[in-house]
Amino acid sequence: MENQPKRIIAIVGMAGSGKSEVVDYLQNKYRWPNIYFGDVIFEEMKNEGLEENQNNERITREKLRVEEGMGVCASRSLEKIKQAQEGSNVVLIESLYSWDEYKILKREFGDILKVVAIYSSPALRFSRLQNRPIRPLRTFEEFEKRDWTEIENTAKGGPIAVADYTVVNASTLEELRRQVDQVIEREGVGNNIGVKI
Repeated sequence: MENQPKRIIAIVGMAGSGKSEVVDYLQNKYRWPNIYFGDVIFEEMKNEGLEENQNNERITREKLRVEEGMGVCASRSLEKIKQAQEGSNVVLIESLYSWDEYKILKREFGDILKVVAIYSSPALRFSRLQNRPIRPLRTFEEFEKRDWTEIENTAKGGPIAVADYTVVNASTLEELRRQVDQVIEREGVGNNIGVKI
């Protein structure tokens, strides 16, 4: 394991692009540890004794960002990432949203950070979000408002724009996985099976 390259692979993209599908696929195939930035919010809610719901999640996220900056989820996750690196040459990052989060990771980990953007057209993403079982979006206006809010309020477009790879998720699940496999092969980490999670 020592001679294999170390990588931190962050999966980014707009809502409905297929990020979770890619993270699940990589975790199931390679057993790499996954650091979910949203856990920072849930841990804070637990510490404050708040019930887990969408409203409390939003309030907590906004409060933390005011108090500690837009990169709070990344800065609070650095120790977890470093611990995960001790048992695996590859660590996945899920829910990297803001430009500040990206800059924190880039400063800390440099060139071993690789960002993979998952792209799907707005029409295709809306169709997926309309039909998802949890919190479906009802109208295109609601969908567009969410997109704009994420781009304007979290600078979500930054990490997508500077991604090392862009995977277009416009057809089948098999095609999505094939493209992801190509990225992993190019990074030379396909044989790096995680040993501790």
